[in-house]
Order: sequence, then C-alpha cells, then structure tokens
Amino acid sequence: MSKTYRAAVCTALTGPDSIRIQESEPKPLQAGEVRIAVKAAGINFPDLLMTYGNYQYRPAPPFIPGLEIAGEVMELGPEVTGLRVGERVMGGSKGNGYAQQIVLPATSIRPLPDAFSFAEGACWHGAAITAWHALNDKAALQAGESILILGASGGVGMAAVKLAKHLGALVIGTGSSDAKRQAITEAGAAHSLDPADPELATRVKELTGGKGVDVVFDPVGGDLAITATRSINWGGRYLIVGFASGKIPSFPANHALIKGYSLIGLRAGESARRDPQLAQRSEEALRNLAQQGIMRPHISHSFALGDTAEALRVLEQRKVIGRAVIDMTL
Repeated sequence: MSKTYRAAVCTALTGPDSIRIQESEPKPLQAGEVRIAVKAAGINFPDLLMTYGNYQYRPAPPFIPGLEIAGEVMELGPEVTGLRVGERVMGGSKGNGYAQQIVLPATSIRPLPDAFSFAEGACWHGAAITAWHALNDKAALQAGESILILGASGGVGMAAVKLAKHLGALVIGTGSSDAKRQAITEAGAAHSLDPADPELATRVKELTGGKGVDVVFDPVGGDLAITATRSINWGGRYLIVGFASGKIPSFPANHALIKGYSLIGLRAGESARRDPQLAQRSEEALRNLAQQGIMRPHISHSFALGDTAEALRVLEQRKVIGRAVIDMTL
C-alpha cells in the first residue's frame, strides 16, 4: 500500500478557491471498515456549499469534500464479510470522496452494477435515492399523473425525469438554456420549458388540459417555487427537495389552503437513518432499477483530481448538465 495518497482538501470556508491538492497518510482500518481505491467521485451541489460553510453539515477546515464515490476494494478491516479485495463498488459518506483512497463503513458500500462505469456509479445513488424517495414514498406518483420538475437538467432533477417517465407520468421539466432543455427532453420529458418565461404557469396549465400538474418536484427554491405553485392542480403535492437557487421561498399558506395542495419536505438520507425498514425497501428498489438501467446518469463534464477547484466552479456557474465527475484516471 502506498505510504501517501493525494486528496483535494478544503482549507478555508471561502469556496472552490480554497481547494488544495495535498498528500495524506492512510489510517489503519477499524472493525467494519473498508479501504477503497477511488476511481471516480461525483460532484454534488452540497460539496460546493460545504466549501462555503453553507450546508446543513458543516465540517471545519481542513476537510476533504466528496459525498459519492465508485472504485475497487483495496483492504478489508476486521469483521468485514461479504466483500472481497478487487471488487467494484460504489458508496457514500458525508465527505472524503475527492481523494485517491477513502475509508468507509462496510454498511455504506454497495456493489457497482455491471452495466455502470465507475463514473456512472459515482453519480448514481445519491440522485437516484432522492428521486425515488420523493416520487415513491412522498408523492406516490401514479401512471397517468403529471409532474413539473424544476431544475430538471441537474443531477437530481434528471434522475427525477427518468424515474417519472418510467413510472408512466406526463413529465414537464424546466431548463435555463436550449442545450439543457434538449437534454431534459432526451431524458424522457414530454415537454421542456424555460423557467424564466413569465407565462410559465400558464404554459404548464395548457399542457395539462387546464388542470395544472399533480406533483411539483422542486430542488431549486427561490422565486421559481412561488411561480410553480400557480401551476399546481387541486389537491396536488409540492415536493420541497432543496434550494439550489440559494434562496429559501416563503410559501403563501392561504394559497395552499385554497387549492388544497400539500407542501412536502423530504430528506432521503435522514429518512433512511430514522427508518431502517424504509431504507431496506428503498435499497431493494434501487438495486432493481439499477439492473434495468433506470436513472442512468448523464455526465456532461469530467475532471482530473488536480482540477477539483475548477470542477466546483463549473458547477457553481450552472454549466453542468446532469452530473460532473472527478475521474482519477485523468
């Protein structure tokens, strides 16, 4: 085993410019731990927020961002069973993924589907579990219903587009450029709209026969959230997924009352931690979806580890369509 490995370290809470490539020393494995040679790491919006200290989980510098990885098992700690050295796996944690090695609990590691590359595996589970928890557990989206997916060209948004299409819903997505809207349509949306269109709510109603959508999936927040409420059907479900816009909306309670819709918050990871049976059901469902290639990630950008800061800047500048990844082979 190498005496040191390279990692992208956040040295201050000042954003991507604080990222430095440093040498780190491997630590001995404890019971239940697995050392993985990271082949790819997904770039997630929470990783960017952490570099500013603006995420719910706020590690103190220095720390290594990176929530999702895929790679090969290097070493097994005591009491680890069911895994073997050299096995292709994917996994996640609260950080440490932007590195050539990572140590994870065996319980947070899952086999990499044969159909997935390392890059796809590093970008799949987080978005897939969020989309599944939102559309299945929270909204109970049914075939024949309609859904408006805001920020549909993002990683989570595109996973939601593909899952909603798979479930048989009429999918309407929003994307801020022609390229993003084309990608949303190619992912399975029946219609792709410009979120800046002042007539967005009217357009959505026209596409749903005047009724409005049954479900809104919102990882964006901000002013767009209020616009989206105007496009929701009577008794609809509004899924609060996140606030990629950086603005937390204030929903008018009287409007929810008049239209009888529900505002539903969701945190897929926290729900799984609090409900082990739900977690088990979700993982079984995701394994089946992965085998079918459902929600296969669209990856628009790949970066070398040394370009981690630039990768986060590109994400911050909204240039990514689908997902971006750090490829350790570059």
